[in-house]
Amino acid sequence: MALPTANQVSLGRETPKHYGITSPISLVQAKEADLVLTHRLTEALKPYGVFEEELELQRRIHVLGKLNTLVKEWIRDVSETKNLPASVIESVGGKIFTFGSYRLGVHTKGADIDALFVAPRHVERTDFFSSFLDKLKEQEEVKDLRAVEEAFVPVIKLSFDSIEIDILFARLALQTIPKNLDLRDDGLLKNLDIRCIRSLNGCRVTDEILHLVPNIENFRLTLRTIKLWAKRHNIYSNILGFLGGVSWAMLVARTCQLYPNAVASTLVHKFFLVFSKWEWPNPVLLKQPEDCNLNLPVWDPRVTPSDRYHLMPIITPAYPQQNSTYNVSVSTRAVMVDEFKQGPLAVSISNSYTQTVASTGPSVHYIVLLASAPTEKQHLEWVGLVESKIRILVGNLEKNEFITLAHVNPQSFPGPKESREKEEVSTMWVIGVIFKKMETSENLNVDLTIDIQSFTDTVYRQAISSKMFEADMKIQAMHVKKRQLHQLLPSLVMPKRRKHSTEGLRQMNDSSLDLSLDSDNSMSVPSPTALSAAVPTSTPVKSGPLGPPPSPIAAAASQPEIQASTMSPPAVKRPGSPMQEERKRLKSDSEVFYSILIPNNNLIISLSPQRMVSTDLSDVPLLPANPIPVVKNSIKLRLSR
Repeated sequence: MALPTANQVSLGRETPKHYGITSPISLVQAKEADLVLTHRLTEALKPYGVFEEELELQRRIHVLGKLNTLVKEWIRDVSETKNLPASVIESVGGKIFTFGSYRLGVHTKGADIDALFVAPRHVERTDFFSSFLDKLKEQEEVKDLRAVEEAFVPVIKLSFDSIEIDILFARLALQTIPKNLDLRDDGLLKNLDIRCIRSLNGCRVTDEILHLVPNIENFRLTLRTIKLWAKRHNIYSNILGFLGGVSWAMLVARTCQLYPNAVASTLVHKFFLVFSKWEWPNPVLLKQPEDCNLNLPVWDPRVTPSDRYHLMPIITPAYPQQNSTYNVSVSTRAVMVDEFKQGPLAVSISNSYTQTVASTGPSVHYIVLLASAPTEKQHLEWVGLVESKIRILVGNLEKNEFITLAHVNPQSFPGPKESREKEEVSTMWVIGVIFKKMETSENLNVDLTIDIQSFTDTVYRQAISSKMFEADMKIQAMHVKKRQLHQLLPSLVMPKRRKHSTEGLRQMNDSSLDLSLDSDNSMSVPSPTALSAAVPTSTPVKSGPLGPPPSPIAAAASQPEIQASTMSPPAVKRPGSPMQEERKRLKSDSEVFYSILIPNNNLIISLSPQRMVSTDLSDVPLLPANPIPVVKNSIKLRLSR
């Protein structure tokens, strides 16, 4: 795909057409210097794979052409089996539409394609999930074919010539599908079932966004930049309570409406300017909502009480209008707002687009979740369910009276195995927890057991009710300190500091955590079938080499001298005052912050030494080999001033 250059970027022209629900903030035309900066922005983005090569783009077009041909052939076959007249069969039509990042023109290398199969009224959804699925199975280019018929939006997933494609289905109340069909036409929604309306929604929203921006090329380059920034700053994930692709697209589109003649380099700056000052929960709207009198539920806090509690509403422009950010929580909004405010400081037309520093509160801790299952197939289903519910855990933690913020990292990591002999697949997530600064208590015990237990109960209940649960599907949770993340996460994610000794680093699988100085908290949440084999949490488990392979998290952290990134100071040891030791170290290096690096060197969570709270953890065993029931005080933090 041809990249926008200084000569290709449109300067924009003042136009009488009005975009958005308010007047523009500025109609200033771009200057030559803005074009130069936009060209530099394009060059800065290239190393990050946000542009696809022309050859790969042509391959996608070729694959979509093949898929469209299959669709038309299949519709003719179905029409014949339903005894339609020959004249109707020849003109019945049927078409594949794309939506999402590919339709917006901002997809990256290797990204999947979201597609919608639009069929005439005589083609049933059952046909799509039966005979069309069979036709796909016959294609040599099709791999990894699977149907998810019971999903909220039913979908067929496949790999076509190594390109991942998700296909939705919509049956319109039309005898034939015209070649020039415009899915933005609200009349198409009449007499459709709700699953078809949901399937159409992706295309309708995408097309409306493109229709509502003054200059599509400027919009695309700006959106590529903001999406990369959001991913590198770990705030790109709808399922975990941040923003997904369509939400970022709408924020960028609103910026374009407010500065209709600006080019991408200016729009990136204006994006942060606008949304660092946005007064949430005022909604972001690209157009005035319209009522089509089809009695479909739309986002309207005047009518629907639950809509009044949405924290960061970004409303889709196509009927029926919905809030695309209903998963956003107090913590995730706080994290994103802080990132918006940091944005103007971090942005320059260089590789620094991918870096940020975010301040946190007085005490940062981490909860590591580990989801494991016996086989790869079971693991895929199990991880999908666990991930979809993590925002419940974040919500539980937010309600804890001692917690200021809970920040889940959207990036997951492969988890270590519980045993080398066991065929087990696991995935880890890291949640940063900031506790409120203590003013009145020397020592305070913070019990997180109930918060985590409520989350795991929800996951297990849904797994059982949906008949997905299998024996040995487990969720395990542990509390770790900042310095231990270096041993839990891959070395490429968190660069490790060189050891003072010449001894080489031991591999994660060959180590166990030494608890002689620091006792961390953990709990292994049992599967419903494992409770009978439970061990009391009060039974201490000694640290050090245990003979058998170590437990999952213990296997990931063991060095007596904890490894740290170049940004992180050595651990504060006992005996002696942790605060005194830390102040001594900082006295010689006043510019250093107590900090930890979060995955991909994208987010540095810094803790000012003047506000540091030392931590003393209760002596609880570290992930025993057998699951244990979660009981009161099984995961507890003792914080002292």
